[in-house]
Amino acid sequence: MTLEELQAKIEALARGEGDVHGRAGRAVDRAIGLLDSGELRAAVPSGDEWVTNAWVKEAIHLYFARHNRKVPLKSNYRRHGVRCVRPGAARYGSFLARGVVLMPAFVNIGAYVGEGTMIDTWATVGSCAQIGKRVHLSGGVGIGGVLEPPQALPVIVEDGAFVGSRCILVEGVRVEREAVLGAGVVITASTPILDVRGSEPVTIRGRVPTRAVVIPGTQNKRFPAGEFGTPCALIVGTRDASTDLKTSLNAALREHELAV
Repeated sequence: MTLEELQAKIEALARGEGDVHGRAGRAVDRAIGLLDSGELRAAVPSGDEWVTNAWVKEAIHLYFARHNRKVPLKSNYRRHGVRCVRPGAARYGSFLARGVVLMPAFVNIGAYVGEGTMIDTWATVGSCAQIGKRVHLSGGVGIGGVLEPPQALPVIVEDGAFVGSRCILVEGVRVEREAVLGAGVVITASTPILDVRGSEPVTIRGRVPTRAVVIPGTQNKRFPAGEFGTPCALIVGTRDASTDLKTSLNAALREHELAV
């Protein structure tokens, strides 16, 4: 069965054409198996942008229905070159590439984690999140899942990014390659990301630029009861390009006095 044929079967089931609990539901099992092996992804890069495979998200919903929401955990980590420190766990239908280290943390169905990435203790990677190569998700990081609506982009953290302790990324936020987020940064789709590297602040939403160094911040906003500080994220510097990314990262953290 080609991917085009598989997509057509999943979309038909999502429209209610066929019984997901019967023979037609085998297409759903096939789609989740391809997610588990990394041959299929909920979102894929396309030039400088990302494109959501809405039908893949529909397959996940159908899989829940077909199996009464009983999704097993992955196994055979060693065979796939993944180090899993118990009680770390990844759900079947997620993909962990060779060299991934999964500490006592959790990866949900539909997520994709690239080669050499570290998922540190108590971090969570939500449904369909796309995590690149050599990313570091520090302790307690929360990467939100985005299953609905099916066409919505998931959270994306690109190659070489560093996400500091207790950061939260939700609602389809995109962290571009080699960006550095200090501890406690919270970014939603509506969170103002203020680039303060120039003479005037520039506001971005939903995207952390390549190699940006980001810390938590506040900005004043007037309400009927008075003026109060509301959360934002501040781009305070740029991670230097270097052949030794670890050296570059440490220098960025020291320069901007970031906690990780």
